[in-house]
Amino acid sequence: MNTNNGKNVLVTGAGGFIGTVLCKRLVEDKFNVTGLAMPGEKTENLEQMGVAIVRGNLTMPETIRGICDGIDTVYHLAARVTYWGTRKEFYDTIYEATKNMLEEAAGRVRSFVYVSSVVAIGLGPEHHKGHRENDPVRKTGIFYGDAKLDAEGLVWNYHRDGKISGTVIRPTNVIGPASVWVRDAVDNLNNPFLPLIDGGRWSASLLYVDNLVDALVLAGIKEIAAGQTYHIRDDYSATWRQYFTDIAGLMGKNVKATTFFSIPFALAWPSAGFVGTICAALHIKTTMTRHNVAMMGRDNDIDNSKAKRELGWNTRVTYEDALRRIGAWMKKEGLAP
Repeated sequence: MNTNNGKNVLVTGAGGFIGTVLCKRLVEDKFNVTGLAMPGEKTENLEQMGVAIVRGNLTMPETIRGICDGIDTVYHLAARVTYWGTRKEFYDTIYEATKNMLEEAAGRVRSFVYVSSVVAIGLGPEHHKGHRENDPVRKTGIFYGDAKLDAEGLVWNYHRDGKISGTVIRPTNVIGPASVWVRDAVDNLNNPFLPLIDGGRWSASLLYVDNLVDALVLAGIKEIAAGQTYHIRDDYSATWRQYFTDIAGLMGKNVKATTFFSIPFALAWPSAGFVGTICAALHIKTTMTRHNVAMMGRDNDIDNSKAKRELGWNTRVTYEDALRRIGAWMKKEGLAP
């Protein structure tokens, strides 16, 4: 194991939405940050922060040899972050990539923080309100969630074998400037009609990106986090209907200009299974996937008390402040007046 001062960290997926915010926080906290980026990926903003860039493709292990030399903590974020695609696409970029990263980290780093997802618990027809870290999990055929769950298993195999000290973080739906949950909301609200599962009545289970980063930093430095899984969800009460209404307000839209209409979950779930399968086979992007239906059509307010109790984590950025920050970004991007 590396015996450095604990301040040398590697962030995979450093150029992504969450990775960029995490790198910025780590640099501000005086960590020596190395970011893994894909060959050809733009990294000027990271370099200006003071992040050292290494390049490689996690699905090609020969390209990442030696990236953990001198590293104390790995934050593994890199993954296929979308709601559509084939099983192979998700497993290559999530499961196989995690296996390659773990093999490179084994025996070299002190701690390995894996960013999984709430989807890994087995989202589907059931509600998951109050689901705890030690409650049963299962695969439901949502490739993203299935691959994340299997990747968690890899982390625990390496942890049990003493090759790494692992921690798993399961975030809910991460919002913030440039988040897919913001960009997609804006795109959908520019349409005359917006379908909402069960009328958008269920909790949106939101998590502001800075609050997630708080949890990631704590998981990387707290000894109690070793060998633990943590559910990270903000204490926001917004339903999906409220969230879309609020984003519409930031866009300067009267919500009546976009007609919300309800699709019953009992209809949406089987329909998404059929449409998603066909579109994935034809490599056609669609929002009608079981991933989206399970996210928006069930109450996924998983229990977050363990992170509060053991890590000292809390919802630092309120929902109102999160909306103000998102609104400022939207104005900068020309998405709001």
